[in-house]
Amino acid sequence: MIHEIDGALRRLLAPAVTGEVAFDAPTRDWAARRNEPTLNAYLYDIREDVERRERGVLAERDGRGIVTRHRRPVRWFRLSYLVTAWTTRPEDEHRLLSGALALLLPHEVLPDDAVPESVRRISAALPLSVAVPPAESRSLAEIWSALGGELKPSLDVVVVTPFPVAPAYEPAPPVTEGAELVVRGIDGVPADSRPRMLRRPAPMAPEWKAGGGHGH
Repeated sequence: MIHEIDGALRRLLAPAVTGEVAFDAPTRDWAARRNEPTLNAYLYDIREDVERRERGVLAERDGRGIVTRHRRPVRWFRLSYLVTAWTTRPEDEHRLLSGALALLLPHEVLPDDAVPESVRRISAALPLSVAVPPAESRSLAEIWSALGGELKPSLDVVVVTPFPVAPAYEPAPPVTEGAELVVRGIDGVPADSRPRMLRRPAPMAPEWKAGGGHGH
């Protein structure tokens, strides 16, 4: 799933650069090998969007409403990319970043034609954010320090994508034969399982006093 989001982001950023859209770690060695303008989208963080997590088991049904299988709800993950521009002049890098920003800003979700087909079956609306301040637990300066490079202008691009949870379970086969119920008595002998009619006692006649009249 992650590599398919990479492809979607590449298609979205490609019009901004005449060279390459790469996904390599932007280390000093990598930067030294660049010989054409490049937009690099380095995936530096993968975290679950816990606010979207659902619990329980979901039932999938066919067109007749019959349950075909049970599965756990998908989990959603935030894929954070560090988008940087690489040329021989800072002005050209800024121009590339400006073009990337212009392509990304109009979209709050990935465009329909950029959503991978495998993801579209789950959801066609994948949230997209650009240049939003990262969480306090992440520092861009620390990221650059870990990469062994110098701090560069960058765009923090985040795509939220679903990820299916395996396995899926086939439902139990339907019951097609009736079952016979046998009721046994205390002594173990089968008793009649047919419903029985309980007779109510006849209502008692009102008492009459001697002489055939009602009491006063």
